[in-house]
Amino acid sequence: MTMPDAACRLLPFAVADGPHNMAADETLMESAAASVASLRFYGWLEATLSLGYFQAEKLRLCDPRLAGLPFVRRPSGGATLIHHHELTYCLALPVGTPWQTGESWLCRMHGLIAAALDELGVPAVPQAAGTEPPFAGLLCFQHFTAGDLLIGSAKIVGSAQRRQRGALMQHGSILLAQSPYAPDLPGILELSRHELKAAEICEAVQRVFARTTGWPLVPSEWKPWESNRVHDLATTKYSQARWNQKR
Repeated sequence: MTMPDAACRLLPFAVADGPHNMAADETLMESAAASVASLRFYGWLEATLSLGYFQAEKLRLCDPRLAGLPFVRRPSGGATLIHHHELTYCLALPVGTPWQTGESWLCRMHGLIAAALDELGVPAVPQAAGTEPPFAGLLCFQHFTAGDLLIGSAKIVGSAQRRQRGALMQHGSILLAQSPYAPDLPGILELSRHELKAAEICEAVQRVFARTTGWPLVPSEWKPWESNRVHDLATTKYSQARWNQKR
């Protein structure tokens, strides 16, 4: 199938373990460096901890609720995430126009997600620059940065980025509900009393994304080389102690 100009691939929703999820996101960054734009949504086979690239592995041992969880180190920065009752997305964009024009894709994607949530009856607002409270914990959702999505004073969407040869890979978490591994962090369910399903959020974000950007979202499968690359990275990198415990 021929992709129209400025089209973005929409890859199938999938549930996988931590190594495969991070390997897939890195592979999409490599595809973006080869001028292929992609968007995917995914879930996690079990509650999993992901460390930001620069974080020390020993931090996860500070909380006994987290110490026993499987964990993986992300290719992106930021703070620790508990992937449990959430929906994760990954957006990978080539360098240059129309994909990147100097605007913040963290803020832009969060704006698209906010519009999608609003269509589903859940109003969320961005964290205003200059009003962020101090970082008071280990977890990403305890760390507020400009553009994060909030319901009330609680963060429900956060994202991180990585670049390669100018290509952008951005992935982020939409917190659907509170996890027993982080009982102090309410999700959309507790904050809005809306029990949103991952599938309906995916569909709403896809509608808003295509309408707002003007880029067709073309349902696509992984290319054979990409599937092979995901398997290779999951096996030789993201499941290995030398990567996950490198700091």
